[in-house]
Amino acid sequence: MRVHDGSQQKPPFATTPARTVKPCNVKALIKVGYGCNNHCSFCHTAELRHIEDTVENVHRKIERASQLGHTMVVLSGGEPTMRPRLVTWAQHSALRGMDFGLVTNGRMLSYPALVDRLAKYRLAYVYMSLHGGTAKIHNAMVRAPCFEETFGAVGVLSGRGLDLTVNCVVTRTNVEHLNALVDLLAGYDDLTLKFSMAQPKGAAGHRFDAVIAPVSQVAERVNAAIAYGKSIGAAPRFAHDGIPFCLLDDGHEHIYDDLKTHGFATMIEVDEPDFFPVDDVAKVHTEACFGCSLRGACPGLYRPYFDQHSDAELKPRRGPRSNAFHYVHERDVAWPEGAPCPVAFSVSPYDRGRQLFVLEGERMGVYRTHTRDFSDEEIGQVKWAAAQLYLDASDKPAVDDFSADLQLLRQTEVCTACPVAAGCARCFEAAPGDVFGQAERQVLGLLEGLEGDVLDVGCGEGRVTEVLAARKQQMRYTAVEPDAERAAAFQAAHPWATVDARRIEDVAVEPQSLDHVLILRSWNHLERPADVLSKLMAGLRPGGRMLIVDNVAFALVRTPAQADRAEGSDAAFEHFRNDTVADARAVAETAGLVTVESTPVMPGGSNQWVLQLRRPALESV
Repeated sequence: MRVHDGSQQKPPFATTPARTVKPCNVKALIKVGYGCNNHCSFCHTAELRHIEDTVENVHRKIERASQLGHTMVVLSGGEPTMRPRLVTWAQHSALRGMDFGLVTNGRMLSYPALVDRLAKYRLAYVYMSLHGGTAKIHNAMVRAPCFEETFGAVGVLSGRGLDLTVNCVVTRTNVEHLNALVDLLAGYDDLTLKFSMAQPKGAAGHRFDAVIAPVSQVAERVNAAIAYGKSIGAAPRFAHDGIPFCLLDDGHEHIYDDLKTHGFATMIEVDEPDFFPVDDVAKVHTEACFGCSLRGACPGLYRPYFDQHSDAELKPRRGPRSNAFHYVHERDVAWPEGAPCPVAFSVSPYDRGRQLFVLEGERMGVYRTHTRDFSDEEIGQVKWAAAQLYLDASDKPAVDDFSADLQLLRQTEVCTACPVAAGCARCFEAAPGDVFGQAERQVLGLLEGLEGDVLDVGCGEGRVTEVLAARKQQMRYTAVEPDAERAAAFQAAHPWATVDARRIEDVAVEPQSLDHVLILRSWNHLERPADVLSKLMAGLRPGGRMLIVDNVAFALVRTPAQADRAEGSDAAFEHFRNDTVADARAVAETAGLVTVESTPVMPGGSNQWVLQLRRPALESV
């Protein structure tokens, strides 16, 4: 039996035996201090400029990043290039087998000799700032006469094969001058030009009205700058951050750019004892975002901006979105029988939502999700509240037989008793049993007594029609299926049924003509469920019943090969939402239906929920 011995807790940066079998391809961000040779009007750390980390601490943090399996160390600040030991730190990183990167204002990198020295020690990544296409704009924003140095760094860095991003923070000063920066960088084909909404934090927070431009204006000018760049054949790739997707032009959601899209897994501030997962708690999804098809990938609004301006500028969009994501294997950690948990002494670098461990024999696999289809909040709901994690046991591009292809994962007993479990990503193992088969039998049992006039909304491939066919003498069955090919196949297989190959939104339902309505795994496919339920409520006879069954989002735990196959498949998004039973119940009761029974998704079961409803027998007067 595996044990966790709390007495064997180790302090941060403790030396442990090397257990990494396969390194994870991710970056670690180290803040080396907050001093800077610029004085930006939007600086996040304006009040911390006197704080610097020690040389020894930075060395230890580089070693810790290597121990965690990272393949690149990126130094940030303040301004890391001001530190005299910069090259020493790059050398130390290279000696630990890692690439080296910088988040910088670029001024010191205008000196080719320094860049040449850093290149010897695996300089591979530079994220630098340039906020205007002219000296007047850039210098006004950084409050230093440094435009020539900063732009000079672009010329020195370009052509070296680096992962190079030029970041332009958009404020009231430069929001109407973005095209000039596009012109300035038009000939550089090996960099990304990124436009970032200024974060209302630090200096920008103190001078909110003077610095922070309306988010709708920022979005409009960024849209225009990208369009302008494409119209003149500008070479740079484009990216953005901090702007809600609903305000951007179609397609721009795919060029969103933040720490996670750059491959950062962890970061550490000067005064912190250990690395912690990169997060995005500075932004918020508001009530207006609920139901928006872009919600999962969209960063939302900066919280202080929402607090001051609300969400009136947002323009939520309807459309399909994903109902699943995957955790992908990164590396293995040895866990011999009888030994204490190998990660319990050091849980802070692991993201509670985006990472997990899977126990298989005497090894523990480390998995991570980089999905942009789901927000961190939604991922937490899937992993912790609903506990819908499944090991993919198939070799298919798309899972089509859940009972055969997927194994439910449950937390190991060791985790339940561990004193640091609350802050850990936790370890899981395959659970026995077929939770999907059990869920299917529950639905079939609810269908056995149907009689009278039955309307089935979204019959699909007819997974439950065997039990319905047994009662064809007791009912008049109509199926609505918007997919013409599926509708034709269903009709051919069930000649006793009436099949309507249209969307339910386009079907006229005669008032009080139905005894039963079935919405079986098609609720989340309805674009406007409130409108549909109002129609179906009117179509039910007094006392008539409605059965709604659907699924919450779930996560698949996969190998890289499985994930690659899934990403390369032609499966399309079909869900407009990933509603819980509580979400559906709220809509149904607003339409006037009465809840008979509500079965939510519970840990240990499948991702299916069931909602049984009826129309009141006596209409209220």
